[in-house]
Amino acid sequence: MRYTGVTARGIVAPIFRQGDDLVAAVTASLLAAEADEGFGFDDGDIVAVTEAVVARTQGNYATVDQIAQALREKLGGEDMGIVFPILSRNRFAIVLRAIAKSCKKLYVQLSYPSDEVGNALLSLDELDQKGVNPYSDSFELDAFREKFGPNTVHRFTGVDYIEYYKSLGENIEIVFSNDPRYILNYTKNVLTCDIHSRFRSQRLIKAAGGERVFRLDEIMTEPVGDSGWSEFGLLGSNKASEDRVKLYPRDTKEFVEALAAKLRAVTGKRIECMVYGDGCFKDPVGGIWEFADPVVAPAYTDGLSGMPNELKMKYFADTEFASLSGKELEDAMRQRIREKDGNLVGNMQSQGTTPRRLTDLLGSLCDLTSGSGDRGTPIILIKNYFTNYASE
Repeated sequence: MRYTGVTARGIVAPIFRQGDDLVAAVTASLLAAEADEGFGFDDGDIVAVTEAVVARTQGNYATVDQIAQALREKLGGEDMGIVFPILSRNRFAIVLRAIAKSCKKLYVQLSYPSDEVGNALLSLDELDQKGVNPYSDSFELDAFREKFGPNTVHRFTGVDYIEYYKSLGENIEIVFSNDPRYILNYTKNVLTCDIHSRFRSQRLIKAAGGERVFRLDEIMTEPVGDSGWSEFGLLGSNKASEDRVKLYPRDTKEFVEALAAKLRAVTGKRIECMVYGDGCFKDPVGGIWEFADPVVAPAYTDGLSGMPNELKMKYFADTEFASLSGKELEDAMRQRIREKDGNLVGNMQSQGTTPRRLTDLLGSLCDLTSGSGDRGTPIILIKNYFTNYASE
């Protein structure tokens, strides 16, 4: 009988550098941890590697000057506007410096009361108190300040992102609107900087008369000089230094397949592999949605496709098996689980089980386990993920 279910271990690894053999290093780290702790490997284990070390070993970086050059080629280098950038020193500030450097005049359109991932300038209560309709009302900076005053400091970071972003270029003018088409009052050359709504924003701006309209994931999709590049362009990039960003990794499918083959060779087990970035969870206090990457998992082996096939045990315990208890209840529940078949989404058996892709669930588990600071565990080993109450 088993006494534990899913376990996630953060695996300590070296500080990776450009050119390192990541497949070999991940394998060595896992084998060292297994030898020290004796946990063993099994078919169906999952090994996940954070996107940051994949990009780092690839040398997937771009400088402010390289990004500015790519932007000038796409948007002309004169006046331009950006819509819906997230409020982040790590995620967007260096990119904004590059954008400002690429043109003579830059209009930055911020959404309000918060950005796309929940970083707030204001609260909904403040909008209500001022009689402002965020779906229709737009503002230039002076009017915004006159309406709401100077109290737009981020509750966690203590940064006023309006003033901070304005300071990143002498040519920057900031406006506020939740309608992406509002930017066309200032320029027809537009870069949409939102993440998950970017295709809609681009479509609306083009339909309303935008001329050169690009998305962040259409910038840096090929090298500029000796820069890196990514199929996601600038989406998912992070600050690497004051004048350089780390791009989202490329060729991740090839990496996970190579890692799975290596692990099969050294352990004799079928181990699923994936690359993960941000999880997809929301902070209940600050309202921040922790999902600034374009996807949770850019690549994974085939065994991680699809959604879980699970029964809601407490539902059956309170309904069909309400008269049972003890071993009789346990045996009945295990039998019901063994009988399940197919995708249960929409079936009465799956009541209360929100359908989500396996890789989105796993990515959140990995992100929470590894953290984003100094744990030093960019590799996650997950065991028993595909077991259930009926498993031996």
